[in-house]
Amino acid sequence: MSDHGKKMVAPIVITAIVVLYYVAYFALIAYVLDGVFRVLFGIIPAILAAVMIYVCIQRINEIKGGEEDDIGKY
Repeated sequence: MSDHGKKMVAPIVITAIVVLYYVAYFALIAYVLDGVFRVLFGIIPAILAAVMIYVCIQRINEIKGGEEDDIGKY
């Protein structure tokens, strides 16, 4: 595995864990609540999961572009 590949593992694993958490939370909300509350409280974890995936894609692109140490530029 290349050096870039090794550095992409952690963001992907963390993203997968957090997205699975949000999916489980959404399933719990959908099971417990009814009606409008189900939709209102269900949209929040769906949006958070989408944002998490977007941020992971950005991080992977940074790693591929050679910015492995993003804190080093500050």
